[in-house]
Amino acid sequence: MNPEPDASKRPVFDFRDSPLTAETDLTLPALHAGHALTGPAPKGEATRRPVRGDLAHVRYAGQVFVSHYAVPVARAVGTAGATLHAAGRAEADVVAALGAGETFNLLDISGGWGWGQQGEDGFVGYLPMTALAAQ
Repeated sequence: MNPEPDASKRPVFDFRDSPLTAETDLTLPALHAGHALTGPAPKGEATRRPVRGDLAHVRYAGQVFVSHYAVPVARAVGTAGATLHAAGRAEADVVAALGAGETFNLLDISGGWGWGQQGEDGFVGYLPMTALAAQ
């Protein structure tokens, strides 16, 4: 009798019941025509495209290849206004000034800074989360 090995010694993948052969169909299902990476990403002004190396606005799904896509969360800039920076730190270059009550479409939060876009088609950058109005 062959005893069952403990969990730490068992293989992660066990293909004994369905062996992989040349005849095995490993093709991926066809992508929806509107969501296929079919060529170069559309060019545009980088300061107005909410696309980073790891994250992009969901409207760019199927147009740019990144590991994550995000649906923006609309937030209002606080009463003091805010400055949009090129990076998530106070000494980074200022990209734009945002007025009180202006919409900021938040896509990512890290280290007390939010990354997103001014309105729907404005400048892209980082601002301190404290600059956004409380919800």
